[in-house]
Amino acid sequence: MASYVTKEGLEKMKAELEQLETVERPKITMQIAEARDKGDLSENAEYDAAKEAQGMLEMRISKLKDAISTSKIIDESQLDTSKVSILTTVRLKNNATNQEQVFTLVPDNESDLKAGKISVNTPIAKGLLGKVIGETADITLPNGNKLSFEVLEITL
Repeated sequence: MASYVTKEGLEKMKAELEQLETVERPKITMQIAEARDKGDLSENAEYDAAKEAQGMLEMRISKLKDAISTSKIIDESQLDTSKVSILTTVRLKNNATNQEQVFTLVPDNESDLKAGKISVNTPIAKGLLGKVIGETADITLPNGNKLSFEVLEITL
């Protein structure tokens, strides 16, 4: 199954993979060799810890390679700002508080709440998808709370 990413998101994954393969992998190999040189492996906690770290690293490398190979870059020039969709930035009015909020809807692996980037798979984003300016999105959160937002502006 393809996962959608921005060009920046794909570059970030490739950079992490490069770091893991060229820096972290040799570091763990060295730790294993050093622990092995200390003798009896059956009671060697350093060796066990290094082998476990190696397993976790290899799993992360494998997941990254898989994610990169199945990623499709989202063509921002093809995005439609007449309605809320992935990679659009939405200025909203919270109807309960009259406060404005701004969110950018991004792929899962690029969400960053502090930067105002929320995953398209969150309840709020799902409730906003497809809405147009002036429309109200009534969203029920997993905890049962209800939110109501008016879409004020949609941009890229």
